[in-house]
Amino acid sequence: MKNKKKINSIVFYTVLILFMAAILFPFFIMLMVSLKPSAEAIQYPPTIFPKHITTEHIRDIFNPKIFPFRSYFSNSISIALISAAVSVVAGIFGGYSLSKLRFMGRTTINQSFYFVYMFSGILLVVPLFKIISSLGLTNTRTALIITMVVQTLPTCVFMLKSYFDTIPPEIEEAGTVDGLNKVQIVYKIIVPLSISGIVSVFVYAFMIAWNDYLFASTLLSSSDLFTLPIGLNTLFSTPDYVWGRMMAASLFTSLPIIVLYALSERFIKSGSTEGGVKG
Repeated sequence: MKNKKKINSIVFYTVLILFMAAILFPFFIMLMVSLKPSAEAIQYPPTIFPKHITTEHIRDIFNPKIFPFRSYFSNSISIALISAAVSVVAGIFGGYSLSKLRFMGRTTINQSFYFVYMFSGILLVVPLFKIISSLGLTNTRTALIITMVVQTLPTCVFMLKSYFDTIPPEIEEAGTVDGLNKVQIVYKIIVPLSISGIVSVFVYAFMIAWNDYLFASTLLSSSDLFTLPIGLNTLFSTPDYVWGRMMAASLFTSLPIIVLYALSERFIKSGSTEGGVKG
């Protein structure tokens, strides 16, 4: 039995290491190319490690004349944070209503979430563009925030509703006995017990908004409003296109998502433990 456990552990960790290596290999190549001189980045046969390390490409992407990274980053982070926050707040109340309240049409609304998943986001481009145009919001951050909320809200409501279903109704009844109304029950009982689910939903909504290219390229036309995905495509289409710059810009674009996942893991673990104690 001990030998069998050792073999299973060896196989498990070997597969895990290979899986992680496959995931991290593109990021490793991005880092190596961003540190290579331009000539070495396109030479054949290619080299994995740079013969001569340079930080020129990293400095270039922070040069506003070549790539206004700060402006694109500011646009992306503001749009992603606001749209994720709106989706989470609306998702909390929507998910709670569908999970805990009883009203006419509740079952139909729950089933409609599966219907939404049948359609790709690209099918919403034309109707959303017409709605945004009629509101006079084209080429604004508000337009992109609205579209991101529309994109992520159904999933946020569905995910939070499923999480709220796991909270025993006795906890709410105890809150009602203590004199809490429905709104107080949500933010004093439901939210603290569901912090891990809420953080997961926030990360999902943030990631969708951060990586969006389709709606941003459709609704935004001014370069000062461009987000990072559009900025990367713009850099690719200009004479300033250099492999090292592209890899450096792509690497820095992916960092916020990685950092957010790393930070959210702590909240998810602490939230699960806290919820277990309170429950």
